[in-house]
Amino acid sequence: MQSFLSVEGLAKAFVPSKPVFADVSFAMERGEFVCIIGHSGCGKTTILNVLAGLDTASSGVVIMDGREISGPSLERGVVFQSHALMPWLTVRKNIAFAVASRWPDWSRAQIDAQVEKFVAMVGLTAAIDKKPSQLSGGMKQRVGIARAFAIQPKMLLLDEPFGALDALTRGSIQDELMAIVRETQQTVFMITHDVDEAILLADRILLMQNGSETANGYHPGSVAEVVVNPLPKSRKRAELHHLNGYYPLRNHIVDFLVGKALPATAH
Repeated sequence: MQSFLSVEGLAKAFVPSKPVFADVSFAMERGEFVCIIGHSGCGKTTILNVLAGLDTASSGVVIMDGREISGPSLERGVVFQSHALMPWLTVRKNIAFAVASRWPDWSRAQIDAQVEKFVAMVGLTAAIDKKPSQLSGGMKQRVGIARAFAIQPKMLLLDEPFGALDALTRGSIQDELMAIVRETQQTVFMITHDVDEAILLADRILLMQNGSETANGYHPGSVAEVVVNPLPKSRKRAELHHLNGYYPLRNHIVDFLVGKALPATAH
């Protein structure tokens, strides 16, 4: 059985002798939520951009649903840390633009119904005819998430989408994202720096190591370990720290980030 997403031998080098990362291989099943965590400079965003078709790898291949990824596609929705909304368009029109691109034959009524469904899903119905300048940072990110889900992509790619938000807003949007992912059975690949966010959202967590100079020469960055999340699927943010297995899992990831993710000289 072929996995839904298969990443095989991925490498990226800006300087040929010192690849940022090399031999990155992992697979994802349909409906799986995978987080990747690691320090700045290890190549997380480059991997996500290759999956999105926004960048090319120096070597290796990415196959999604039986086809090699080459270039951007509406089959993959992307949400960045900055919301990337068109400031002159309302919430409704920002999302409608994406929906109309995905289904060019749809009528205005069909597009509107799709937009309203996903705006309601992120709790923004009251703001649907407002422009981005009238929204808070958290509301703008909700619009970005609604837009990504509204095109019903085969896969959602999230690059630290909550990184710029305050803790309370971040928490409430994490809960919303979890609820939507469960409802839609969406396949998600997400970059985060937040250990608790990864534990809350992910089925599996990829721990990424930075490239480093060693006694045996330069060693490129890589996925050093894949951690399976043993906590129950129905976990909630407020109850996370009460769950059996939470602290050992958290300590394992933190120990990796502190002790193994960076070269010794960078500590």
